[in-house]
Amino acid sequence: MLEILQMDFMRNALIAGILVSIACGVMGSLVVVNKLSGIAGGIAHASYGGVGLAVFFGFSPMFGSLGFSLFCAFLMGIFTWKERNRSDTLIGVIWALGMALGVILTDLTPGYAGEMTSFLFGSILTVPTDFLYFMAVLLAIILVAVSFLFRRLLSVSYDPEFARSRGERVLPIYMLLLALVALTVVMAVQAVGLILVIALLTLPAFIAESYTKSLRSMMIFASLISLVLVVLGLFLSYQFNLVTGPVIIVLGGISYLIHLALKRIYRK
Repeated sequence: MLEILQMDFMRNALIAGILVSIACGVMGSLVVVNKLSGIAGGIAHASYGGVGLAVFFGFSPMFGSLGFSLFCAFLMGIFTWKERNRSDTLIGVIWALGMALGVILTDLTPGYAGEMTSFLFGSILTVPTDFLYFMAVLLAIILVAVSFLFRRLLSVSYDPEFARSRGERVLPIYMLLLALVALTVVMAVQAVGLILVIALLTLPAFIAESYTKSLRSMMIFASLISLVLVVLGLFLSYQFNLVTGPVIIVLGGISYLIHLALKRIYRK
């Protein structure tokens, strides 16, 4: 393991993995308790439209993904808030349109269509040093926002009607939550890709929820689980020459199955 860390790209990958793990642990816990997995998945897949716009007009794909993710999060937030009964359909429409736009624009961009797999399945081993600073800034925004609004997020997550009765502005907090999910998605796409990002957001949080008694401890435990999955996935993918993102998610799936088995044994 120490020999691997002597290589610059592996050190960058490890730092990126740590940043992503913290973000996914914190925001994944909020996604799980608020039952926002569908919206988070929709934001992740729709973000490819921003990648397509960026490469077509010649600017950074990550900035394109960030802007488009926030835009889609806003749309999904407004539509699902007003039309709760049709939320699945509305999320699916935005999801599909974003993906379709990204595919069309990358096809229209000469020499770029072949590189789309790095966004679909992640490319954590190719994270440049400059992008680490970008990820660190996004993580800082997430942590500051969650810390500052933790009690409000807690009340809205577990009892929105009670929060509303106390005069809490539930809709702005809900929209902010979706915006923070969008920032997390942009970070995690680099590690596992937009197709698999929902798994990294939810699997550690699902496991952590069963072993913790508060949202704060759930966030910490989910972050630790994410970190173990990412580091182990990095090591295994390097040793066996595999794509890192899918390896991380397979490990997450195995961990979740073990968790379910242990839970069933405990109940018996």
